[in-house]
Amino acid sequence: MLDAGVHFGHLARKWNPKMAPYIFDQKKGIHIIDLHKTIVKVDEAAEMMKELARSGRKILFVATKKQAKDIVAEKAASVNMPSVTERWAGGMLTNFPTIRKAVKKMSTIDKMKEDGTFDKLAKRERLQVDRQRQKLEKNLGSIKDMSRLPSALFVIDIQKEANAVKEANRLNIPVFAMVDTCCDPTPIDYVIPANDDATKSIECIMNILCQAIQEGLEERKLEKDKEASEEEAAVKPTQKKLRARKSAKPVDVEAEAAPAEAAAPVEAPAEAPAEAPAEKTEE
Repeated sequence: MLDAGVHFGHLARKWNPKMAPYIFDQKKGIHIIDLHKTIVKVDEAAEMMKELARSGRKILFVATKKQAKDIVAEKAASVNMPSVTERWAGGMLTNFPTIRKAVKKMSTIDKMKEDGTFDKLAKRERLQVDRQRQKLEKNLGSIKDMSRLPSALFVIDIQKEANAVKEANRLNIPVFAMVDTCCDPTPIDYVIPANDDATKSIECIMNILCQAIQEGLEERKLEKDKEASEEEAAVKPTQKKLRARKSAKPVDVEAEAAPAEAAAPVEAPAEAPAEAPAEKTEE
């Protein structure tokens, strides 16, 4: 972290007094962040992100500043998490159904290209549809697989992404953030005091967090495989019993009944008693 410049804060004259607990010293008019506290906070945030990933929840990464957006887009994609790196559209969280409609429109255009409907349009209409598709891809392409609200936000530079933080707070979505000495850490749930302007500093923090997320995803996969194997093991004995019953020879009921009938003693029919001869009546 020291080599990456995570400890460099902002100018002392631009500091926010609420960041005082995380400031170690001042040197040449620049505040120095206490890296011991940064390490503790990073570990806490990484552990929480790991739990979220293990439970199958999504974390939305937000970073639209030039120094951070390429790194954040790459790292978020590596752990299969959504990200916003171009522009935060107002209402992306508080008006999520409308955002989903725009994403569905993008998929509708893709279907038009696949089934040949797009080629039947006039040249001018095709150009308009292409421009609309490119604009949607630029702003919302990275969240097209996000079918519901994220379980958490990770923000770099909370002053620049103030709208994202406000929307998350309104919806009670926990916020993780890299917070510099010029920012107010009050609205952030998991504060990571660090330099949010240097590319190396951002990459250092992102590597730690994404590694924790990856571990959570791997643990989730192992748990699923274990459950599947247990279910399969429980099903196998039942299948064996069924196969054993099917393979058993059917019992011949008539063959078993025949000897029993032969062994039974045959009783002779009782003879009817002979009638006494009728006596001749004397005339």
